[in-house]
Amino acid sequence: MKTLRFPALIALFALAAAAHAQQVVHIVVPFGAGGVQDIIARSIAPELGQLIGKTVIVENRTGASGTIGNAFVAKSAPDGNTLLLAAASHTITGHVYTNLSYHPINDFTAVAHIGTVDYVLMVNAALPVKNVAEFIAYAKAHPGKLNFASAGSGSATHLSMAYFANLTGIDMVHVPYKATNEAVNEVLAGRADAVIASTIGALGFTKDARVRMLGVTGATRSKFLPEMPTIAESGVKGYVFDSWMGLLGPAGMPKQTVDGLNAAMGQLLRNPAVLERLDKQGVIPRALSPEEFNALLREDFTRMGRIVKAAGTRIE
Repeated sequence: MKTLRFPALIALFALAAAAHAQQVVHIVVPFGAGGVQDIIARSIAPELGQLIGKTVIVENRTGASGTIGNAFVAKSAPDGNTLLLAAASHTITGHVYTNLSYHPINDFTAVAHIGTVDYVLMVNAALPVKNVAEFIAYAKAHPGKLNFASAGSGSATHLSMAYFANLTGIDMVHVPYKATNEAVNEVLAGRADAVIASTIGALGFTKDARVRMLGVTGATRSKFLPEMPTIAESGVKGYVFDSWMGLLGPAGMPKQTVDGLNAAMGQLLRNPAVLERLDKQGVIPRALSPEEFNALLREDFTRMGRIVKAAGTRIE
């Protein structure tokens, strides 16, 4: 039997490592553990891995309102082994940040839409307000005295409130944190006056005496808070803010790879166990083809551009 020389052994190990790497798919979450995007990624990872015959690992790459994780995926090989669990904040940052190293549409491939998430306006119960109209009136009577917490500058929780403030003509101080749960905790503790958080994340506080929920941000009432009026029907005409959730990959992914991942995600959105997990996170599931998802991304990018401009939010 022929003995392999040391260089040959090194090459053999390198080939084995490369083959193993090809069997692993990384879903990058650009925000911290415990947030909605992180939980959704972990909710789909096991079954997605089974369907595509690879190990799916969720990897948190946080910072700069998600742009660090976004940039990592944009610069990764377009082989289908690095994906991004993205949301509306992805298209928001393309307008909020002036010096991104990537383009949120042109440098990504639309792989699979997962569903939509809406939000709810919450205030600390110490504020003498019981509905959206009273909150607006109180804020106008105390310009610059109220603050609102968010998951970071340029995040959906930031822009949704900045847009609300713009439409209503109120002046509030923005206090950014690293994650939505931190922002909500600040409102619970009374250190922040208000926050717009995902509806599902707020459900645990519906009976909490420390906070009060005033209105949901979607175009229609939320299935999770059916008695809660929308902010638009509460008098803020034209206000609508919700978020899509989906998988993106680097630009240039082969169509066959994209179609395979899209089909697998479509199958997952018919899986009762996965649907139950998504429901617990406030996700209204909806499968789209790659072409339909790409069209949604471009439409949302344009829409968010209008919202960012109206809110007057820019970050150098």
